Parts: sequence; C-alpha cells; structure tokens
Amino acid sequence: MHGLVIKNTGSWYTVLTDDGQLFDCKVKGNFRLKGIRSTNPVAVGDGVTVELSGEGQEARGWITDIQDRRNYIIRKSINLSKQSHILAANVDQAMLIVTVSKPETSTTFIDRFLASAEAYRVPVILIFNKSDLLSEEELRYQQMMMQLYETIGYECHAISAETGQGVEELRPFLDSKITLFSGNSGVGKSTLINRLLPHANLRTADISNAHQTGMHTTTFSEMIPLDSSHLTLTSGYLIDTPGIKGFGTFDMEREELTSYFKEIFEFSQQCRFSDCTHTHEPGCAVLKAVEEHYIAQSRYQSYLSMLDDKDENKYREAY
Repeated sequence: MHGLVIKNTGSWYTVLTDDGQLFDCKVKGNFRLKGIRSTNPVAVGDGVTVELSGEGQEARGWITDIQDRRNYIIRKSINLSKQSHILAANVDQAMLIVTVSKPETSTTFIDRFLASAEAYRVPVILIFNKSDLLSEEELRYQQMMMQLYETIGYECHAISAETGQGVEELRPFLDSKITLFSGNSGVGKSTLINRLLPHANLRTADISNAHQTGMHTTTFSEMIPLDSSHLTLTSGYLIDTPGIKGFGTFDMEREELTSYFKEIFEFSQQCRFSDCTHTHEPGCAVLKAVEEHYIAQSRYQSYLSMLDDKDENKYREAY
C-alpha cells in the first residue's frame, strides 16, 4: 500500500494512504541497513510503501520502502557530525522565517539555508517577521537586508504574525503547494502558521529574556493541510519543522559550492582559472566584485565559512 508520511514523532510515523486513511507506522528493522547516513531515514513528505497488520483502530503499519525523492532540505546533525538530518522531502518551496531582532537571525544562517535549498532545487521565500517590534534603525536594517536578497533574486516579505500585518499577502503563494516552514527557534513560525491556518492550533512560547533566543515549541516535523476538511495526497500542505539553532551544510563538494550562491556563480564565469576557489587566485572576478561591492561582504563571508566546513570533524553550531 502506498502512502505519504505526514508526521514524524520519533520512532513512529503517521502515514496518509491512497484511500485517505491514517496509520501509525514504524520503519521495518532491516530497512535501516540500507546505508542511509541520516538521523531520520524516513522524512516528512516521503512517499512510502507500507504493510499493515491488525484491524480497525488497532491497525499498525510497517514502512518497507521509500520512493525516490525529487528534492529535500538537509542539514548536518548537531549530535552526530557525520550524519545528516532531513527536515522534509518532496517540497514545492520553502519559507524561511527570519527576524532582525528578538532573536536576531544571522546572515550566515540565512545564506547556509539558501545554499542548501539551491543545491536541491527548492525555491525559497524569505519572510521577515516581527516588523511591528522594530525600532526605526532596525527597520532600516531590515529594509537593507530585504533589498540585498531581492537583488540576488529571492522574494522577501515583511510581516507581523502577531498583528497580522502582511500575512494575507502570503496566502496566494501557498495554494496547492507543499511548503516547508523553517527558521531559528523564536522567530514566530508557529504564530505565523496559526495565523494562516487557525485549525493548526500550534503551541507557542515566549522568547527567553535571558538570552533573547527562542524556546522550542515544535518537537517533530508535521504536514498540516491547508484545508483540514479535505485530506488527500495531492492537497496543499504546510510543513512545520522544529526551530533550529544551527545549519551545518552536508554533502557539498567544494567545487560545487560556488553555484549555490547565485551572484558569486555569475561573477565566477569571468575568473581567469576555471577551478578558482575565489579566495586568493590572481584574476579572480569574485574577489574583484567583493572589493567593488557588487557582492555583499556578508554573502562572501558565508561562502568562506561553508568552504571551511569541509573539515569533517567540525560543526559550527553558531551558524
């Protein structure tokens, strides 16, 4: 029987089958031996094959196979640096929720997420939340950040999930799509989802005053239908994911990294050497573009930090 993984609760997965039924399933034991270097071999959004046992409400299932993924968003696991953690699979787009303040989302985190999404061909929309809480200086900084990413080619929206400001503008982007919602803890992701989908009824929590960081309210990833009365495999969904502190890149080759930064890739075509790393080489068009401010210093520093990730024993949680 075929199904869609719509929720992950650790060792159990909730699967929506072709005929619209929901079953709690586990991964079959030998399935874990396929060499999947991941803390979660099955991810929300996966198409799977299940075998059922039991009757009625007692029915349980075993996941015996995963269909090929068309894409996914992946990051390095914090606890096991040699392994990965798949946030979600088979998504149409991602909305990255960021905040200029309370807490501050670093540009390095944003750039790492964007590069990973580029690697797996997932379009990203940047959502700048908590605009209602910003001072005039912070608003100017937010506008500068939005202008930077819009110039590169990313759509940006300034909103307030708390007041509803700008939220309605997001609805047309969600129709009939599977959208991953992600961001640091405390950026207001659950509040935004509740504003967009009142039936979601997600828990929210206040920011930690001591550290101005978020407190986790989402524990596991879950697909939430846009229309709760119409649950099918082809419905539109939001994927709510736990807030994340760091975004370690995974399985990226040094020579591929340039292509995951749109503006760096554009200038790299003019470099003297085809294998230029854009760090020291003579005739490097990227270094020249950074000096002349055609490439933002923050983006270039993010690129360098990801080059530095190739030391496999290191994971930079601060990113």
